[in-house]
Amino acid sequence: MEFRCRLGTPTGDVIEGVYVADSESRLRRDLEEKGLYVLSLQRRGGMPWLSLRPQGRRRVSRKEFLVFNQELATLLKAGMPLVQSLDILRQRVSNPSFKAALDSVHEQVKSGTALSDAFGAHAGLFPPIYTASLMAGERSGSLDGVIRRYVAYEKLIGAVKSRAISALIYPAILVVLMVGLIGIIVVRVVPAFSSFYANFDRELPLSTRVIVGISTVVTGNLWLIAAVLAGTALAAAAWMRQPERRAQLDRALLTLPWAGATIRKFATSQFARTLATLLGGGIPLVNALEIAGGSMTNRYLAGEIRSVTQRVREGESFSSALLVRGDFPDVAVKMVEVGESTGALQEMLNSLADFYDEEIETEVARFITLIEPVILVVMGVVIAAVVLALYMPLFELSSVLGG
Repeated sequence: MEFRCRLGTPTGDVIEGVYVADSESRLRRDLEEKGLYVLSLQRRGGMPWLSLRPQGRRRVSRKEFLVFNQELATLLKAGMPLVQSLDILRQRVSNPSFKAALDSVHEQVKSGTALSDAFGAHAGLFPPIYTASLMAGERSGSLDGVIRRYVAYEKLIGAVKSRAISALIYPAILVVLMVGLIGIIVVRVVPAFSSFYANFDRELPLSTRVIVGISTVVTGNLWLIAAVLAGTALAAAAWMRQPERRAQLDRALLTLPWAGATIRKFATSQFARTLATLLGGGIPLVNALEIAGGSMTNRYLAGEIRSVTQRVREGESFSSALLVRGDFPDVAVKMVEVGESTGALQEMLNSLADFYDEEIETEVARFITLIEPVILVVMGVVIAAVVLALYMPLFELSSVLGG
């Protein structure tokens, strides 16, 4: 089997390549024996939908991980030895996957392995930026400070996401209610009317015939429609798991009329804050660019950052490399240029992230203000049109009888 791997070297470099091995566990073991630690590992080829099978609880919740790091930083700052700190904290973890990983990390650190290498061996559970931050803390001798900086970074990123999600909850509820109401009308109400209309001698109005026809098709093929929707969802999920397809979708999202600009700003903010955190921990710019680009949720822009990283590695300035790609906002390029020229790149990146976070929050609030009444109006119009189509034959009948 072939596996696409992203590896960290003992010198802090990040390399990518394709490796052949009998199994994932065997490949991980071989790479670790060579002194490399695995940042990501993905099987190539095969049937992508096989990876959709549940494999137990393999994720560590963000809150649980942040609490662990806050406690670890506190113990280290108080002078507690690293091995003893890990031993105390691993016994308090309830998540089986997290506890198993911490048990492994404790044993490796106890035997002399660096903390960053020990966590790097579990790349599927922990983000690359965390491993890189630990490496920077080990080199600088301020591990507790670096961990605190990572916790602050995660809290900021989480706060921005939480505010955006919270603002979108109410419109999502309205959409679900609209779809649910229309579904109930089509599946339950319209069939009752259609059986009543079967006794009519007159031809039904066109709108009524359309509604009755749609209801007949839906109710007669309900399970088939459900199966098609479920299959489509699974196929879409499998398609999204292919990196090149995900990159194509992410690029298309950036071209959307209003949302595209907001998505681009969010990705830029995420990248800038991640890069600033890594630079603040002492990671060299090229390595920080590789890790920050790999942690971006937009796969297309992550690929653009890889191109930027290559140009910076060849000696070009960071700002000019960004300008050549042309995929990042002009404000971001200008602020990076100022940061490079003044020697305050980390501070400018944090300022850039704060600037875009405020813009994103404002734009999302404006969008919600506009979309809520639009959804209500659409809901009212659709439901009114369906009800009117159902009652129109009764109106016609009453007019005939009245005449």
